[in-house]
Amino acid sequence: MEAKDCKTPQDVVKVVQEQGVKAIDFKFMDFPGLWQHLTVPSTALSEDSFTEGVGFDGSSIRGWQSIHESDMLMMPDPATAMIDPFCEIKTLSLVCNIVTPITKEKYTRDPRNIALKAEAYLNSTGIGDTSYFGPEAEFFIFDDVRFDTAANKSFYSVDSIEGQWNSGRDEKPNLGYKPRYKEGYFPTPPGDHFMNLRNEMMMTLMECGIPIEAQHHEVATGGQSEIDMKYDRLTHQADKLMLFKYVIKNVANKYGKTVTFMPKPLFGDNGSGMHTHVSIWKGGKNLFAGNSYAGMSELGLHFIGGLIKHAGAILAFAAPSTNSYKRLVPGYEAPINLAYSQRNRSAAIRIPMYSPSEKAKRVEFRPPDPSCNPYLTFSAILMAGLDGVMNKIDPGDPLDKNIYDLPAEEAKLIKKVPGSLEDALAALEADHDFLLRGDVFTEDVVEHWVEYKMKHEVDAVRLRPHPYEFALYFDI
Repeated sequence: MEAKDCKTPQDVVKVVQEQGVKAIDFKFMDFPGLWQHLTVPSTALSEDSFTEGVGFDGSSIRGWQSIHESDMLMMPDPATAMIDPFCEIKTLSLVCNIVTPITKEKYTRDPRNIALKAEAYLNSTGIGDTSYFGPEAEFFIFDDVRFDTAANKSFYSVDSIEGQWNSGRDEKPNLGYKPRYKEGYFPTPPGDHFMNLRNEMMMTLMECGIPIEAQHHEVATGGQSEIDMKYDRLTHQADKLMLFKYVIKNVANKYGKTVTFMPKPLFGDNGSGMHTHVSIWKGGKNLFAGNSYAGMSELGLHFIGGLIKHAGAILAFAAPSTNSYKRLVPGYEAPINLAYSQRNRSAAIRIPMYSPSEKAKRVEFRPPDPSCNPYLTFSAILMAGLDGVMNKIDPGDPLDKNIYDLPAEEAKLIKKVPGSLEDALAALEADHDFLLRGDVFTEDVVEHWVEYKMKHEVDAVRLRPHPYEFALYFDI
């Protein structure tokens, strides 16, 4: 048996014994969106580990417990078993849910538990039984990154052999072939420097159980890339996106490169988005397929209505960094316009028209970026869309015109996504009742998310002088 075929605790124990596994690595998601892990010898794993859990200090995890109630338990999910391709000794990885040790209740701030509750809520409504998600997470491959901030200084510097800014650098020799700004989609090698690296990333992902549809260079210079995963159910796809990031970063590290999923690391070129495809199914039938606009069903259009209505609140999770709004800027190609279209990529919501198949009918929500916590983001998207379905929210007329050629008076009528993380958090504070249904999100989760983001990110950034402010104001 292969680790990726495990379904039960017995399966996992069998794989550990048969394949000579030496260590078990337990992974879980913190509140903001990074994987954490704890490793034990394989002799410490038994079938009881899946019911009794593995203890750890929850007060040391960002956004979680207070020091006086710190004990927490990790409960491994056997369906997430995988042999880690980067460990020197044979190590089996398991993704965990978090529970409180006294009652064994699922911890409400555990993002994976929220995703599982969102899927359960969909079933409870009777609307559908499965939600499929397909994220397109873009990233940059750099050769060097340096940054620092202190009371008297602040700077960052990233570099890439592929960066257009290095076209005049003495590289002994400089061989050229550096994609021009905004012209990185899709050059062949040698212009695309990272074909072989992305191929290894792709093959490693597939070996880890993630089906891949394509890999390619993206629009920006400096190594912007994309590798597309096949869609999957909400929680499993969030698991896969975290594994995706882990694999991409570690393959790059193996070759002395570094990867960032930060949405806007370069000035003056495209940022990294995470266009997210979603559909709802019931009894094996795609509920988004129909005879309305762009082959959508009425239910699918109402789902879009929910996304448009609650977009501000969704973006508090889906575009959750101050840096996210360096990408979502008016006047460029960013998907900031709260409208839908069958082909228009400047709209926040697109209905892809690549295939006439009913199975391929889906909605593409374009504002999210890969800095997000996918469990929270996918859950918020699903809850907003379901609110649209249940309340038959009209999405309005589609926008099939070029938004950037519209007269100013007409363009002003199109609503926009929030312009900053602070605005998105304010939208979430004002509009989150739809998230509370089925106890999917809780008031505590929403309040703590807003509080954490304001204190540790919004306020932290606005309290510090920006390097460009010296260029603007030092000689005043």
